[in-house]
Amino acid sequence: MLNQKKDTQLINKDRIPTLQFSKKDVLQDSDAKSRRYYAANRATILSNTYRNKSIITFKTASGEKKKVEAALWGLDKDFVLLRSGMFLPLRSILEINYC
Repeated sequence: MLNQKKDTQLINKDRIPTLQFSKKDVLQDSDAKSRRYYAANRATILSNTYRNKSIITFKTASGEKKKVEAALWGLDKDFVLLRSGMFLPLRSILEINYC
């Protein structure tokens, strides 16, 4: 977990549309996928209720780890919608931490 934070670049959410994402899920374990969905759902509720932001760590198609600070507006089985109107594939998200 420590290595992940050291080599993870914080980016502006406006750069998300310029990134490419893999078709494969970055998580292989079904329990980890369930926890990720739960965290995304909770972050969406907190963002809409209390205007909280979250730190979303994700992986691009080239394998680079990046993170973005944003409020989550919506969630479905494939994507999260950030308040800025950007979509991020759920399959690319490694973890979500609340601010």
